[in-house]
Amino acid sequence: MDFNDSPEEAAYREKARAWLAEHAAAHRAKWGEVKPNTPEHMAAAKDWQATKASAGYACITWPAAIGGGGGTPIQSVIFGQEETKAGLGYGYFTIGLGMCVPTVMAFADNDTKKRFVSPAVKGDEIWCQLFSEPAGGSDVAALRTRAVKDGDEWVINGQKVWTTGAHYCDYGILLTRTDPDVPKHKGLTMFWIDMRDAAVECRPIHQMSGGREFNEVYFTDLRVKDSQRLGEVGDGWKVALVTLMNERLAVGGSAGPNYREIMKLARELSGVAGPALKDQGFRDKLADWYVQSEGLKFTRFRTMTALSRGQTPGPESSIGKIISANQLQELANTAVEMEDQYGILVDPGQAPAEAAFQQSLMWAPGLRIAGGTDEILKNIIAERVLGLPGDVRLDKDVAFKDMPTGR
Repeated sequence: MDFNDSPEEAAYREKARAWLAEHAAAHRAKWGEVKPNTPEHMAAAKDWQATKASAGYACITWPAAIGGGGGTPIQSVIFGQEETKAGLGYGYFTIGLGMCVPTVMAFADNDTKKRFVSPAVKGDEIWCQLFSEPAGGSDVAALRTRAVKDGDEWVINGQKVWTTGAHYCDYGILLTRTDPDVPKHKGLTMFWIDMRDAAVECRPIHQMSGGREFNEVYFTDLRVKDSQRLGEVGDGWKVALVTLMNERLAVGGSAGPNYREIMKLARELSGVAGPALKDQGFRDKLADWYVQSEGLKFTRFRTMTALSRGQTPGPESSIGKIISANQLQELANTAVEMEDQYGILVDPGQAPAEAAFQQSLMWAPGLRIAGGTDEILKNIIAERVLGLPGDVRLDKDVAFKDMPTGR
């Protein structure tokens, strides 16, 4: 591994820092402190996305002809690092630009690409991903939302769940079942849809954290044109895999307090025998978290080294989400217990560390599901990285309509 920027990378980093120093300050001065999940916050996010796009810093690896920066993957990593340091990160565009629009770019016709890619890069339009269903759990291919051909259109009925941002999105990519007479992976077809259509109903889900970013989405006789199809009829699983691989890259890390912040908290809180930091059981956990964090850091350096050399990163990036999501949950749980009666407080103005650990404790279980559960990712690592035998699948050759439903 090479831990240093090459001369070209160092020059790009300085250029990005200089640009951010100028424009980040102007952005903060214009918007000040806006509250998340408000129209003002959305407006600030769109303004910052448009500012980046005009300078070629939005979607850096995409061709300049479609609104990207025409740069390299390592340049995208560098700018992302510097943008995070500058404290500017809005999540509204992550799913659309990281998962949905790349799928559109890979499978849509040229007219569709011209219509949608550039507005998405500029932040004018936001996309969501409509995959998960109530009866399917983590098995995406078990979906039951039906699309039936009617002339040059398809009529769609069904339900999706846990769709992030559906209530504020303009468009989405939707995976449907078009043929129940074949095994579950073979009868799927993908479409892009207008989320503002009257036949689409979004119902935000109230989460224990107080947030409402997830949704139930219902389709009642939604009619879409065949030109809105992404990929061939019945080839939706192939299309979905492109989206899912991008999703796992997008959620490979986790935002939240780390071992340094819980160590700071432990210095400030007192236990039975003095500062919590002197408790041997806590110190053992702290050592484990440090080792895990360092391992992840060097694994990411390995990925960055491959990108810097123009190579494709290896399978090492597959382990990132499993480690970081579980660590975040364990770390947050320990911190809340350490805070004793104050651990039940969620008001940032009253709770220790501005309730950062309480928020992480309520968010971490969702992170362990998003982008593939722990079990699914472990299977991927076992089968595709380590070459171990795959799970036995009794439904491999069974038509979807003949699969038991538990009734």
